[in-house]
Amino acid sequence: MKRLFLNAFVIAGLGLAVTGCKDNNKEADMAEAKEAATAEAESMKFIVDTASSVIEWKGEKPTGTHTGTIKVANGSFMANDSVVESGTFVINMKSIEVTDLEGDQKSNLEAHLKGTVEGKEGDFFNVNEFPEATFEVTGITEEEGQAMLQGNLTLKEETKNISFPVNISNDGDNMEITSEEFTIDRTKWNVNYGSKSVFDGLGDKFINDEVALKINLKAKKA
Repeated sequence: MKRLFLNAFVIAGLGLAVTGCKDNNKEADMAEAKEAATAEAESMKFIVDTASSVIEWKGEKPTGTHTGTIKVANGSFMANDSVVESGTFVINMKSIEVTDLEGDQKSNLEAHLKGTVEGKEGDFFNVNEFPEATFEVTGITEEEGQAMLQGNLTLKEETKNISFPVNISNDGDNMEITSEEFTIDRTKWNVNYGSKSVFDGLGDKFINDEVALKINLKAKKA
């Protein structure tokens, strides 16, 4: 991504993310993978503080909703003031946690999502085979005054480009990048379990294709 393009959006602040507002449900805009952004030499490097960064998720089905978190394994980005010019973030899929259940219900659902249950490895994320997901910044756009971060999200060896709205605060040594809640269609990354768009005859025993995400990244200047 050329600096000329990025400078056009300096006023808007910017963001890190993967999905843009679409209608009222904030569904991610999606495209095929794009070329990664590159930063200018004078940009500053920021390292993600993994202890205080988190991705929140929410999944829904006719009988209820589940919520949880996923940890960021590592990440860094290059920024000029509050403008993110490039960056890559690694998501620890083995850290998937369910926050709305306790005891056996919690551990059972976590195991199913991770794919650590024998015979059900491929239902969701199969973390033993695919322990990490990545997000690579490809650029920044603006929609109605809102900064949108675009990037390649790779999950289960499938890569799609997505963009979403973000807000950034920067005090010089510390940056915080937060997204509004947005959704992605999990089936685009071959996470098909319980999807009525993939399987017939599920009746009301389906799980929504849309997964809601909310990102909160805190980073320190290197």
